Order: sequence, then structure tokens, then C-alpha cells
Amino acid sequence: MACEHCAAKTKKRGEEEYKRLLNRLSRIEGQIRGIRKMVESDAYCTDILIQVSAVTAALNAFNKELLSNHIHTCVADDIRQGKDETIDELCDTLQKLMK
Repeated sequence: MACEHCAAKTKKRGEEEYKRLLNRLSRIEGQIRGIRKMVESDAYCTDILIQVSAVTAALNAFNKELLSNHIHTCVADDIRQGKDETIDELCDTLQKLMK
């Protein structure tokens, strides 16, 4: 139950979307563990940096997929229902993503 002062929103995802997002996150977790092991084993700096770059790209791909799903479902549904404040929320989210 959300508190009366919080705008706690949730979204029920379809099984395919859920699986795709969790699979991406599992791969990212594995990459992060690999980087940790590289640091622990004194791997060469550039080798670690290359792996960090791969994680950054994987996180960006995750964000793109989630954002696309959000626009096609949540945003589109809200706009159809006349909830134009969702456009402001999307703009705010995009600005945060582009930092």
C-alpha cells in the first residue's frame, strides 16, 4: 500500500517483457562480477576500462528497451486517457537520462 503523500506507481509487465528485462539484468550482474574479479586479481587498467565500457553499453541497451516499452504502454495509455502530465514526466525522465 502506498502512503498518501507518495505517488508510488507500478506496472504489471507481460511475461516476455519481464523475461527480457531480467535476462539483460542478469547478464549485466555477471559483467559487474567479472569486473570485480578483474580488480581483485590486479588486471591491467585498460582491460578493466574496456569491460566497464561494455557494462555501460549494456545498461544503455536496458534503458532503451525499458523506455521504449514505457512510451508504448504507460505514456500512450495515459495520453489516450487525457493525462497530459505524463508528457511532463516523460520529459523530466529523458532529461535525467541524458545527464
